Formats: sequence, structure tokens, C-alpha cells
Amino acid sequence: MNAEAVTRGLLFLSLVLAGVPGNTAVICGFILLVRREGRLSPADAIVLHLCSANLVVVSVRCLLEALATLRIHNVFDDAGCQAVIFLYRTARSLSIWLTFLLTALQCLSVAPPGSRRAAARALLARSLPAIFLTLWLINTSMSVAPLLFAIGARNDSRLLQNAINVEFCFLSFPSRLARDATGAVQVGRDVVPMALMAAGSLVLLVYLVRQRRRVRGLRGAAGGAAERRAAVTVVTLVSLYLLVYGVDNGLWVYTLTVPQTLGSALTSDLRLFFSSLYAAVSPLLILVSNTRLRCGKQPETTH
Repeated sequence: MNAEAVTRGLLFLSLVLAGVPGNTAVICGFILLVRREGRLSPADAIVLHLCSANLVVVSVRCLLEALATLRIHNVFDDAGCQAVIFLYRTARSLSIWLTFLLTALQCLSVAPPGSRRAAARALLARSLPAIFLTLWLINTSMSVAPLLFAIGARNDSRLLQNAINVEFCFLSFPSRLARDATGAVQVGRDVVPMALMAAGSLVLLVYLVRQRRRVRGLRGAAGGAAERRAAVTVVTLVSLYLLVYGVDNGLWVYTLTVPQTLGSALTSDLRLFFSSLYAAVSPLLILVSNTRLRCGKQPETTH
């Protein structure tokens, strides 16, 4: 085993060691919160769903990549490649859209009572089960390409003519048009929530600036502290998301437009690392910012 393979395996293993315990801790914390209080707030329900998707990303893709790279266990035959990449892409896309949903909820949460945005927030909270189901159906249906085109790594120039190398697997498309169309759909699926999240973050930043000015003008004012803390948390998560997934999608577009990169796994490795970085680091931010998970406090405000 060469030094490059060892480095690759250890990098993915580091994501597993950070992401699996972190996401598991958040999930267990919310389960205990449900047992203690009997319910979850809409924001907590979204975060629980988000951490479940992130756990699939790091435990299915990163763990199996690390085990195969370090030659401990390799599941990447044709069926293994199809299952692993399908689950990874579905969970990855769910993570993106759930982060957007959390941003939208927080933008509506800072609206004044009685406003249209407050009414929209109440409607969003009531509709969460249907929204979760819709996101699952849409993202599952948009991730079928690996089930059709993923194969285990092999030396066959006919199969690899329009293929993308993802180290232990290839996505072997029947034509360049099919490859580019699949890539465009994936980029569009990511860019839409990215743009919406960026807009939502600007709304939250404006709210935070106004709140800071208001608090400075009112000595000892404590109102809206919970909302400010939640807004800061969401802006931090979105900023991390935009950074890592912006790099991921930039590399994906580069892969599709520069033919020389299709046969190399380096670009795919970088994409996988950056997209999985969000799944590994975000639960740590959630644990640090959520006092209810850390200390078992009752909710500070009623939503």
C-alpha cells in the first residue's frame, strides 16, 4: 500500500471518526428530548432529520471508502457500487435541502407576530411531515443514475469511454449526452437550494444587525436572545454549506468540462471529501450551539 492510499484512507477515516459520533450524539440527544418533553419543535425535527441524513453520508460512503482504501474490506462490486453511491447521493441531497428548509424556517421565525411570514411559519411547521416525505421522494427519484450506470472498477475501454472514475467504481454512461445531462441535473439540484440559502442568510444577517443595534439602545435588554442564537447557528451552518458544497460543485463542473479528469479519481476524491466534510462537522456546531442538547434545558421560547 503506497503513501497516497494510506493518506486517502486516513482522511476518510477522520471524517468517520468525527461524523459518526457527532451525528449519533445529536440524534440520541433529540430522542432523549422527545422522551422528556413529549415533542420536538419544528426546527429540532428538521435538525434531527438532517443529522440522520448526515449519518448515512459518513457511515455508508466515507466508512466503506476508508475500509476499501486501507484494504480491510471491499464491497465495491457492481451491486455494492450501485447501492453505496445511490444511498450517498440520496442522503447528500437530503442534507442540502434540509439545510435550506432549516434556513427558511428560521427566516420565518424572526417575523413579527401577526405578520404574513408568521402565518407562513405556522403553515410550514404543520406541513413538515408532508415536506419530509416529498423531499425523500424527489431526491430518491433524482438519484437513480447510480442504479443504472454504476459498475465496479475494471479495465474495459468500451465501458469506460463515457465513464467517471470514482476510485473503486465507475459511472459508465451510454453516451456523452447522458453523462452531461445527469451532471447538469445534479448541479441544478444543488445550486437551487444554494441560491435560496444564500438569500435566506442575508435576511438573517440583516435581522442580526438590527437586533444588535436595538439591544445597544436598550440597556439590559434580553428579548429575542433565543432567536438571535438560532439565527447565528443557521447562518454558520449555511456558510459552512456554501463553502464545502460550492467547492464540490465547482469540481463537478470542472470534471464534466475537462475530459482529462474523467479517468482520474483525484477530482472525485476531492469532491467526496468536501461534500462529506459538512456532514462530519455540522453536528459539532449543532452540539455547541444547542443548549437544550448539552444541558437538557427547557425551551426558552414557545414557537
